[in-house]
Order: sequence, then structure tokens, then C-alpha cells
Amino acid sequence: MSARLDPISVSVVWNSLLSISEEMGSTLRRTAYSEAVREGDDFSTGLFDRRGRLIAQGNYSPGHLGAMPYVMEHVLQRYPADSFVPGDSVVLNDSYLGSGHLPDFFMVTPAFRGADLIGFAVNVAHHVDVGGAGPGSQVVQGVTDAYQEGIRVLPVKLVRGGEFEPDLLQLILGNVRIPAKVQGDLRAQRNANFVGANRLCKLYEDMGEATVEASIDEILARSEAQMRKLLCAIPNGTYSFEDSLDDYGTGTAPIRVAVDVTAQDGTVTVDFSRSSDQVAAGINSYINYTRAYVGFAVRTIAGALLPQNAGTIGAVKVQAREGCFFNPVHPAPSGGRATVQIRIYEAIAGAMAQALPKRAMAAFSHWSNPNIGGFDETRQRRFVMYDLLLGGYGARFDSDGTEALSPVFSCSNIPVEVHEMNNPVLVRKFAFIPDSGGAGEFRGGTGICKELEILCGEATLSLLGDRHAFEPFGIHGGQPGSLARTTLVRQGEERPLGSKQVVSLQRGDIVRLELNGAGGCGDPAKRSPKAVADDLADGFITEQAAKSVYGGG
Repeated sequence: MSARLDPISVSVVWNSLLSISEEMGSTLRRTAYSEAVREGDDFSTGLFDRRGRLIAQGNYSPGHLGAMPYVMEHVLQRYPADSFVPGDSVVLNDSYLGSGHLPDFFMVTPAFRGADLIGFAVNVAHHVDVGGAGPGSQVVQGVTDAYQEGIRVLPVKLVRGGEFEPDLLQLILGNVRIPAKVQGDLRAQRNANFVGANRLCKLYEDMGEATVEASIDEILARSEAQMRKLLCAIPNGTYSFEDSLDDYGTGTAPIRVAVDVTAQDGTVTVDFSRSSDQVAAGINSYINYTRAYVGFAVRTIAGALLPQNAGTIGAVKVQAREGCFFNPVHPAPSGGRATVQIRIYEAIAGAMAQALPKRAMAAFSHWSNPNIGGFDETRQRRFVMYDLLLGGYGARFDSDGTEALSPVFSCSNIPVEVHEMNNPVLVRKFAFIPDSGGAGEFRGGTGICKELEILCGEATLSLLGDRHAFEPFGIHGGQPGSLARTTLVRQGEERPLGSKQVVSLQRGDIVRLELNGAGGCGDPAKRSPKAVADDLADGFITEQAAKSVYGGG
């Protein structure tokens, strides 16, 4: 550290940058129009310095946060720093340039102190619809290239002088199903960046430009050094693991997920090149999205829990051959790529369990992200219902899996009342599924069951889930969790649905979504009688399972 830079100043600058990023998120959430952002927390925020280096991020979604530095690179290639003026904002949603699918709109806003550019405020929000083949713009089966998935926006100055360019905004809103919510969320994104840019300017005024920028350099240098030190805890070697996604639509083949993790003296290289080729369906994982979740997985499993910035990113390298599922070539479709995030994490966890057995976690209860859209006759308007079902965590060597928690991203459950108030649906059931968590000395988290009744004449359901075919693995002798199931109940008759199917619905239909349970850890025979009794009392297991699996009850 420079003799002129005291530790207190560095700490004040560092915590101020983190606080600004969090305040940007609070502003975005509180001024948003859609349930996806306002209740679901499907957004992220960050700050960059004038050189385009990531300096701080809010504690939001890894898929957004990990892609953000690469988004900034692409924006600066299109609009060099000296081309910005106060009041500008650039937006983009391109799958390759952004975070992997078109619903994620990034907004980049310069921060000025007088005439001097001091940095950038950046945020991203998932928009509930951007057009394309189905409501919600996350259809997997039936789309064969990205041009079928919705409006594609390459980097463009959508905001000038603090106001939206009306012609460009009209072009975007004319291509989406719910223009009022898209416009409202874009305004919320502008609001968030306005707050971030102003707060950054105030920090420069309070601390002085020299102190702030010297502190940023110090923070990034320390972050890189500490990250490499923490990653040195991974024994040198190459660790491999394979799993599969169910398919890329009903009647299609599984998608192979094969990873090789190589640790070498504080640098970790993760290679997905042995995985399947890209597919002609909306589920491919573009390289920025793959990078985002690889970095998150390696850091969390290794215990390197530093706030992400430009200093921490370089210690984790990502490889995937061009044209494979995890590095597709445009125009590969990718609207439903969110369902891949858990498998990226789980594959790396499975590999690193060999190197760090006490840090490993069994497979999650795979979350589900169904979208239902149509026309609401009662309210006389189109609707798109964006839902999130969040199940249990995999067990670890010393603890059960946590129940009903967002897995490898920071979204939230959208309340039943919000869905029923905004959409023609009735939530008939929302409950844990007994005996679904993988048995073990430490039990996997349970799956979730949700039943939705359709109250409008007709609607379209786009399913986005997994683990209907391949069990979520246990570790260290733990058993796998149960498989997921999705069922359409029409006039009392039940019809099984695929995990990524598109289905036409009619009034009175009931969609039953059952998430898989998470994997267990350790020998079930070693589970404590008290834990078994507690599970029985809480309804996580039945008496039959208590006796047959654990030998108690």
C-alpha cells in the first residue's frame, strides 16, 4: 500500500462502492413494474471505473454479475469512453454479447464529475417478455435459431440527456407482449443507474479523486492476491465429472455435461469441451453465461468468498470448444438457458468433491421457471405470468440441505397473492413433497409441489425445468433425491409433461409442478434418531420412510 493511502480510506472507499451497488438494486426493485424484478429479484447491479474495470457489484444474480465485465467490454468497443456525454445510457440484450438470453437487458450509464468521466453504473434486469415464439420469451422446444426468440438489441444509446429516445423505445415496445411492464422496468433501470452515477460522483467529492482511484487500484490488487491464495487450497490436479440434462424438448436426446477442473498453484481452469454440441433448441449456454457460473461455482466451493471485481475474475479460466453446448455459435437459440445454471454448478461441485470433500454439496432440487401467457378476459388485457419454484439444497458433509431456497442465483419466491392478483390463475397447492430429499446421514432438501388452475379461456405454457430423467446425485454414500414430474390435469385425467414442453391450456386445466428432491450426503444408517424424528414431525419424511430407510420412526 502507498504510504499516502491509509487503511481507513481504503475501507471507506471499498464499503462505499459496495453500498452504492446495493442502493442501485434497491432503487431498481422499488421502481420496477414487473413481478420478475419487483418480487422475483431477477436483476443485478455493478460499478466500473473509467477504464472499464469492474470495481463493485450488488449481491444479486451470478449469471448477470459474471457476464457484466464482458458486457462492458463490448459496450466500450462500440462506444469508446470519450464518446459518452452526461445523460447517456447504452442498452443491449444480445445473447452472445450479454448474459446468454434476450430477456436480460443491460443498461450502461456513464458517471461524470463536471466534464470528467469517472466511471460507469451498470445494471441488468430480466424482462418478462421480449417477443418471440412464446409468452415469456424462454421457449426451448420449437425454436431453431435466435431470430425466433424475440427482439435483439445490439449496443445502442437508448437514453440521451436522461430521456429515452422515443423512436428507439417505440421500436422495442412494439415487439413485446406486455409493453407497459417492459417500459416500466426500463425506466426503473434508468433510475437505478442515475442513483449509482450520482452516488459515485459524491464519493469522489467526499474522498477526493486521487484517494478514490488509488484505493480502487489497491482493492483490485489485494482482491487478486487473496483470491489466488484461497484457490491454492485446492490440491493441484485435474478432477472430472459428468452428468446430463434431460433433453432439449420432448422426444430429444439428453445433453451431456462433462467438465474437467484443473487446479494449478492458485489458478483454476474449467473446461466443458467434452460436453455435447450446441442444439437446435432454446437452451444453449453462451460463453458469457458459462463464464459467469463457472466463476461463481469455483469461488463458492473453494470458500473464496470475496466480493467479485476485476481482481478476482482472472484467477478462474474457462474453456469450451467453439460449437459445444457451453460455447455455441450465433444464432444458436438460448432463451431457456437459465435451466442450465444449476447443472454447471453441480458438475463443478461433483468434480471438486474429489479435491475438497468437506466443501462439496450434493445435487440441488432443480428449480423451475414456468411462463404462462394469454388473454385475461376479466381484466381485458394480455398477461405473461413469470414464476419461480425454488426447492431444496443438496446435503453437505455436516449439514442437511436447506429447504425452499433460491439455488445458485439470488432470486426470490413470488408470492401467491401477487400471481393471483395479476394473472388469471388460482394457486391450489404449494407444499413440500415428503420423502423427496435424498436420504443420508445428512438429508437432501425436499422438492416443492405447486398446482396452478387456469381461469381464462386459453393460454400457452412454456415449461423450463429438468431432472425428470436423471436423478440428482448424492455424495459420500448419500442417496439421490427423487425425480421431478410435471402433470397436466384436464377434466380429471392426468397427462405427464416433459420438463421443457410447450403446452396449450384451457379454462379449468390444472398444471402440477413437482420439483425433484436434492441429494443426500453420507450413509443413511448413520443419521441421528433425533434428526429422523424431527423430519417426521416436520413432514419432510413419512413414517414408512422413517422405518424403511432410517430404521426408526
